Amino acid sequence: LVLRVDLEEQYLERLRREFPEADVTVVTAPEELRGALGEADAIIGGSPLSPEELAAAKRLRWVQVTSAGVEAWLTPELREHQLVLTNFSGIAAPNIADHVLALLLAFARGLKPLLERQARHEWGEDEAAPSTFEPAGQTLGIVGLGDIGEALAEKAHGLGMRVIAVQRHPHEPPPGVERILPSEGLAELLEESDHVVLSLPLTDATEHILGADELRRMRRSAYLFNIGRGGLIDQEALIAALREGRIAGAGLDVTEPEPLPPDSALWDLPNVIITGHTAASTPRHWERGIELLVDNVRRFLAGEELRNTVDTKAGY
Repeated sequence: LVLRVDLEEQYLERLRREFPEADVTVVTAPEELRGALGEADAIIGGSPLSPEELAAAKRLRWVQVTSAGVEAWLTPELREHQLVLTNFSGIAAPNIADHVLALLLAFARGLKPLLERQARHEWGEDEAAPSTFEPAGQTLGIVGLGDIGEALAEKAHGLGMRVIAVQRHPHEPPPGVERILPSEGLAELLEESDHVVLSLPLTDATEHILGADELRRMRRSAYLFNIGRGGLIDQEALIAALREGRIAGAGLDVTEPEPLPPDSALWDLPNVIITGHTAASTPRHWERGIELLVDNVRRFLAGEELRNTVDTKAGY
């Protein structure tokens, strides 16, 4: 097992203690990786493998990505390889759900203009209070009801919100979700929601899933939140909708491209909050991640099916 992440000693020791039969090799430098690839049966973490590195890993059967998104890994060479690719989907779901609600509540209480007022050392009169709303009783529409979507639904339901969702393969609604629509029901969700959250992977099928036509279906009072990938939205269409007041605002943790160029109009729009791809940040990442990793190492060594397997053809 070639470990390409700088694990805390307690987690590294746990791997070695639980799997004494496995040779766990930690590599941190590119030259170390080149030397380890030929003997690697599994690779854990690190940046995507180049075609040359993949070709050198003759024994490689499993790659464990330590994030949820895998689009950068899906090169033509890897898609054709026989290895199993797994991800950390679900590990950051609790904190990403918190992040969405933080953005939503920031709009609800007018925090952006209040913080700008604070930066100017300006108290403001009572009549200058920003516009506010209360989430309770409003409808939250989640596009992509995976681990993040389910965690968000449960927390939003706790705030008294009505939750609906769109999912490619609808199933019995989980706790907090009133109704799940198929992919063809996206327009219905957009028309019905006070808040729309994109929590999808970026694939050929989901690129620009929200364009000008879809944005026109949203309510003028609605807010859009994206914690998936920037490419899910036609960004120029979004800028136009925000400028023209066709939607109330947007909370964007992801943009296209990243980093967002300094001259992007999004930075200066008064109805936009940008958080620079920080939603997944949490001090508890490896506290949860080690449990998944240990389980997958056990399964790998036993020849069992791995958890969080990625369909490399579909992209998620």
